[in-house]
Amino acid sequence: MSEPSRLPFEFHPLPEPTRTLSSSGVEIATYDLGKPGGAGTVDRSVLFAHATGFCAAVWAPVTDHLQEYHCASLDFRGHGLSSIPAAGMDWSGTAEDVLAVVDALGLNKPFGVGHSMGGASLLLAEQMRPGTFSGLWVYEPIVFPMQDSGLEPTGLKIQDISSSNPLVASALRRRDTFPSRSAAEENFASKPPLSDLCPAALRAYVEYGFEQLLDDSITLRCRPEIEADTYKMGARHSAFAHLGEVACPVTVARGHTKFPGPADLAPIISQALPSSTLEEFPALGHFGPLQDPVTVAAAVRSALAAVSAGL
Repeated sequence: MSEPSRLPFEFHPLPEPTRTLSSSGVEIATYDLGKPGGAGTVDRSVLFAHATGFCAAVWAPVTDHLQEYHCASLDFRGHGLSSIPAAGMDWSGTAEDVLAVVDALGLNKPFGVGHSMGGASLLLAEQMRPGTFSGLWVYEPIVFPMQDSGLEPTGLKIQDISSSNPLVASALRRRDTFPSRSAAEENFASKPPLSDLCPAALRAYVEYGFEQLLDDSITLRCRPEIEADTYKMGARHSAFAHLGEVACPVTVARGHTKFPGPADLAPIISQALPSSTLEEFPALGHFGPLQDPVTVAAAVRSALAAVSAGL
């Protein structure tokens, strides 16, 4: 992992979002970070997809290190400034959010970068519309093997995840209001799991993931019940059954395996993909892209270069 002195404490603010119409009448907050210009720039678009409970802004410390590319990001339905679907947080909807943003921004075979739910949503989007992406870099995507596949990872009981996900209960208990942004930042920095985030990613989460109220207190934009429903639906999509249909090159990245979790799924997902590389970051946990954006940006750049060389 990078030395703490190398990790960013600040980030470039996001531009004003545009509103993109997705499925079921949902409006998605879409952020076009602009096309680079000048020497050393690359004619390549990169779309960033966040994890459950977060928002587009948490990728800012990573995209700040990839300014030679045309970067874009989105708030998934129910998250950030996007609207809430009336029919619930089925992950086919988050995949449709991805496709809606690709179309709205006119991205031609972009490279997709996703974390957790965001990584799974990119894979689902590529399955829905093959050929959308030139390649993908996904960090611990939430893609569970089917219960009858015989591929259950050691220590990770798939039936337990789908029927009684502890993250659902945890989300419903989440504190959703703080007297100020500084109070929220101090609270999250003092205890896990958000204490794992680098200062810039934590600040971005507090700045963009909360709405300021009239009394200057702040409240979560991704409501606890929406986060819980998103977790609940995480084991109910069929991405694993269709991984063989993903033709573009995919880097499946994972952190350490000290505890049972999504990192255990990464080798199984990688093996099921036709063109895949498993990349390991033993110093990082499940929040890896938010822990060390410098290292993650370098990994994304390498994956982009490999895809470009193969085109």
